[in-house]
Amino acid sequence: MQIQTDQILQLLRTAGKPITRKALSDQLELTHKQSDQLVKPILLELIQQGEVVRNRRAAYGLVEQMDLIRGRISAHADGFGFVMPEDGGDDLFLPPRQMRQVFHGDRVLASVASVDRRGRKEGLIVEVIERVHQQVVGRYVSEAGMAFVVPDDPKLVHDVMIPASSNSKAQPGKIVVARITHPPSLKRAPLGEIIAVLGQADEPGMATEMAIYNHQLPHEFSAEVEREAQAFGDEIDPDLIAKRKDWRKLPLLTIDGADARDFDDAVFAEPDSGDNRDGYRLIVAIADVSAYVVPGSALDQEAVQRGTSVYFPDRVVPMLPETLSNGLCSLNPDVDRLAMACEMKLDRTGKILTSRFHEIVMRSSARLTYNQVRSIVELDDAKLNERFSHVRKDLDHLFQVYRLLAKRRERRGAIDFDSNEVNFIFNSEGRVDQLQRRSRHAAHRLIEECMIAANVEAAKTVDKADLPALFRVHDSPPADKLDDLEDFLAAYNIRKTWKDAPAPADLTRIQREVRKARKKGLDIAPLVDAVLLRSLALAVYQPDNNGHFGLALDAYSHFTSPIRRYPDLLLHRALKHIIHRRSAKQYSYSQPRMKELGQQCSYLERRAEQASRDVDERLKCQFMQRHIGDEFDGVITGVTGFGVFVELVDLGVSGLVHVTSLPNDYYHFDATGRVLSGERRGLNYRLADEVRIEVMAVSIDERKIDFRIAGDPDGDSPSERAGGRGQSSNKRTKPISAQPRRKKSKRRNTRRKS
Repeated sequence: MQIQTDQILQLLRTAGKPITRKALSDQLELTHKQSDQLVKPILLELIQQGEVVRNRRAAYGLVEQMDLIRGRISAHADGFGFVMPEDGGDDLFLPPRQMRQVFHGDRVLASVASVDRRGRKEGLIVEVIERVHQQVVGRYVSEAGMAFVVPDDPKLVHDVMIPASSNSKAQPGKIVVARITHPPSLKRAPLGEIIAVLGQADEPGMATEMAIYNHQLPHEFSAEVEREAQAFGDEIDPDLIAKRKDWRKLPLLTIDGADARDFDDAVFAEPDSGDNRDGYRLIVAIADVSAYVVPGSALDQEAVQRGTSVYFPDRVVPMLPETLSNGLCSLNPDVDRLAMACEMKLDRTGKILTSRFHEIVMRSSARLTYNQVRSIVELDDAKLNERFSHVRKDLDHLFQVYRLLAKRRERRGAIDFDSNEVNFIFNSEGRVDQLQRRSRHAAHRLIEECMIAANVEAAKTVDKADLPALFRVHDSPPADKLDDLEDFLAAYNIRKTWKDAPAPADLTRIQREVRKARKKGLDIAPLVDAVLLRSLALAVYQPDNNGHFGLALDAYSHFTSPIRRYPDLLLHRALKHIIHRRSAKQYSYSQPRMKELGQQCSYLERRAEQASRDVDERLKCQFMQRHIGDEFDGVITGVTGFGVFVELVDLGVSGLVHVTSLPNDYYHFDATGRVLSGERRGLNYRLADEVRIEVMAVSIDERKIDFRIAGDPDGDSPSERAGGRGQSSNKRTKPISAQPRRKKSKRRNTRRKS
């Protein structure tokens, strides 16, 4: 006998009130033993999913009928927090007392306890349905006969108590991993036990190790997963090749970064023929990961738990074992590989007339880097042209297609942000030696436009087939962020062209205007880009196609990176279902299941981004700690009543000039104009102002950097304010990009050549 989840849900709905498991079992005519085996597991799963709650009378009720809010905890370092509803809507404020029973990231069911005078809803946690922190990374402390771990993550506000009975061998001050044995409650702090000692916080590679454990990133594959991946061998099964289109003679090529190890996309373009003689044929071939990772397999279960590969400056935590990601699923040159290809026909204006998806076997004709492509096509490098002469004509065709697609992108008003990523250059000891901004040029944009085109066609294909799949959805700016954007534009006399809400083209027009102003000496383009970016909503994965605001597209999905993103793998499975014209009954996913997967993938993507950001910030702090007392040129990117935030543009480093570190005066904050004005000396600090700062102090634990305005005769020296931390002498450090100017010293400085 089998009991379905839908049966239980239907009985709960028709009951009209919470009912006990015995009452459910009686209606299903089950014995107590059968109830234990058939009903209890379903109820436990529904509770974990947040669909059902068990009350104090041991009765089960539907969350949807109990005015409960299901969401994740967002904690603030000051002790309070919020419930972020999974189904949208306003966040629910949680006071510090309520936050005592949860960690940041936990999933809860909450009710509205009260509404304050400002209309802010205050919540009450009814049930914790998922504890996301099974472990905590932090500094081990032992004092006054007590031991505890102070979490490294500032959002984890609970110290984890370590009972004396745990016999921990950790030394005070070391970074450790504590397994949570008892989660926090209203009456008790969390308890734990030390399961690993990582070492000192400033050791090379420690930043990444801490982030992996902090964010609980799965980073080791089980023996079963490794066996499953290795079982495919090193070469393609000939039986698989026979069932596919053979495109091995088509000169597809890959273009990636110089340090890339897995190649999941290849491209080819040529002039079209027949009725479309002035148009082009564009092919985007993507590694066919779905041929190896099938639903229900150990590989699939691991991939869905990881959701995405996580990229750190010194390593990658992959979604799939390297046997696949760097082997059979990597489109390496001159080897046979399985792929999914999107074949598109473009007219003379770049409009896509038709598209088709194929299962193919291919053989990459060349592996090029972005800089090599630029040197070949734009700089006419003779040696590289000779080396890649067999694909030189193909590169020209790709660039012609890129120019057509770029013009269409511009006409539809898609927003384009220059990358602000920082490249970390490590020395032989594994410590950061230099920080450099990554530049993006036409070769990057070529691949980007080809990938966008394929992603759009994939989205249209599954949308037309009405098949449950994940779209990449980017909503228009939320109202509160839009208000801040409009205030900013008004303060800088930048005209807005919308009445209620902007279209993407409205924001693009602003970008063009400020770039024109750059020629007149007013360079606020990077600042405007940052403000526009902050005003946008977060992109998410969901089965409902609501379009992509930033790209100004009606339908968009992720098709092009199944090696490193689970949503892409799901989309490949949907496309194969369509290619083979299978019935809906043969499809593996329902709409509700796809919604769950979308929420999970969106969460795992944010987790990965936060982990990467944590490492970047820690490494930047470690780097800047060696430059306390140095001066840099920066730009004001934020103005508040307590000071100004300054970015060192060439290094991608930001810090705070606290109001007490400004030249001595009484300062007043104009919130509308975003200006901090001195009363006596008439000094004004506003967004986009260029300033010269001096590095005062760095807190690696808090990931904070303090600056002061350089040349202030009233200010204390950094060594006096920071206790001399990080500066034992006035020797000049190794040259870096955007070399700082050292303060004058009686000692002779020696410059080392870079």
